[in-house]
Amino acid sequence: MSLIQRAILSVTDKSGLVDFARRLAALGIELISTGGTAKLLRDSGIAVKDISELTGFPEMLDGRVKTLHPKVHGGILHRRDDPKHVVAVAEHGIQPIDMVVVNLYAFEKTAAKPGVTFEELIENIDIGGPSMIRSAAKNFRDVAVITSPADYEAIAAELEREGGALSKETKWRLAQKAFATTAAYDSAIASTLERISADTFHVQPEAVAFPQILRLSFRKNLDLRYGENPHQKAAMYSDGSHTGVANARQLQGKELSYNNIVDLQAAWDLAQEFNETSADDSPFCAIIKHTNPCGAATGKTLAEAYKRALECDPVSAFGGVIGVNRPIDPEAAEEMHKLFLEVIAAPGFDETAKAKFSSKKNVRLVEVAPSPQKWTLKNVSGGILLQDADNRPLQDADLRVVSRRAPTREEMRALLFAWKVCKHVKSNAIVYARDGQTVGVGAGQMSRVDSAKIGAMKAQLPLKGTVAASDAFFPFPDGVEEIAKAGATAVIQPGGSQRDPEVIEAADRLGLAMVFTGVRHFRH
Repeated sequence: MSLIQRAILSVTDKSGLVDFARRLAALGIELISTGGTAKLLRDSGIAVKDISELTGFPEMLDGRVKTLHPKVHGGILHRRDDPKHVVAVAEHGIQPIDMVVVNLYAFEKTAAKPGVTFEELIENIDIGGPSMIRSAAKNFRDVAVITSPADYEAIAAELEREGGALSKETKWRLAQKAFATTAAYDSAIASTLERISADTFHVQPEAVAFPQILRLSFRKNLDLRYGENPHQKAAMYSDGSHTGVANARQLQGKELSYNNIVDLQAAWDLAQEFNETSADDSPFCAIIKHTNPCGAATGKTLAEAYKRALECDPVSAFGGVIGVNRPIDPEAAEEMHKLFLEVIAAPGFDETAKAKFSSKKNVRLVEVAPSPQKWTLKNVSGGILLQDADNRPLQDADLRVVSRRAPTREEMRALLFAWKVCKHVKSNAIVYARDGQTVGVGAGQMSRVDSAKIGAMKAQLPLKGTVAASDAFFPFPDGVEEIAKAGATAVIQPGGSQRDPEVIEAADRLGLAMVFTGVRHFRH
């Protein structure tokens, strides 16, 4: 084990750095740093040498050139067990650098920003950082490379325990992580720049076509107890965007399970149908079991939305996962506190609400930052399937009344609500709704008629006067007949069946209003 005597620190993510640097300095390790990192350390009372003092050359070109110098890379790359290397660095006055603490410009975070410019992307491509990381990782026998603040505590503890030295096993583990870091970074850059035309250098929000080479790069942020079932292992990975379910902040509760996270995503996706960009952005609550909504509703307040969602199927809601489109306030927390729930996902939680839930230590409170999904992936043997995410909003121009009777204004509002919810129900899907509230949900049946029957069977509220939504067309009139039998007065569906005329005739015969959307929402 060789001693760490000199370290270079240059980081974008400065979390935990001051404490780590202070512990290094206490061990007598000389600290060299750059730009903002050096300023932070100096302002914190930690002695640090500027990179320009090491190289004898100033930082230049707005910081583009500061660590790309032989006195940096020679200090990192020379092998301490090779006499020729030792003589060469001594001849040129190059001092050994035994530790490199570097994390990279936040390219992925920048690329995920709405309206990001080409210039912003280019300036957030780190050059010196990856170069130092790769140099240190290549020479891992002599140099420790640290690319994540998550490693600071363990590394500092080992240095303190071993008198300023690190084991070869630790250095090798850090090198492996370092190469994975630079590979992911380059992959993110390549995938983003592939979307940019050389004609305009304009950043397209989505690729014009699916890439010829699909580069997927994710960092593990959570080992799970097990997968869908106890005999399966599982972990969750992050795309580095700091948004969405994978990057959510858990405020309290037990460790999230694989199934919790899958249901949490389903709850969050449905809640996002009623966000500030939606025509209906009223307070909304979805209650999810096994990825299907067992209740969903809007309300004047979040508490009212929750109570109305619960009315749809209070039995199935027990042990459910909740997704809402508003921060949880004290009134909503008071109502939700009455039921056993696994997870509550929200954009935020009022302090009083958090205090209310603190008496239920097991319920997980998860704060999620919105993240529009671009693609969905599915494993198949030998590869994957890739498709655009189902983000197609319904436009007024899509709606076509095909029955003799047009829906009333109240029916149309209910139909549009039911349509949004139906999109998030497993196919075949039928949703009965009334006035911004689900009344019955039929999910995942092989026959659309069976879904209509199950949705009616599960209804805890009166079905008379409801409307119904179907995620795909009715292949025969029997589905519409079943819906009318349940008490619904209007139906919204994509249309497109060869038997559409027979289905429309059945709606007219039964006095139903029927609206075609021309949009299908299969969910397999």
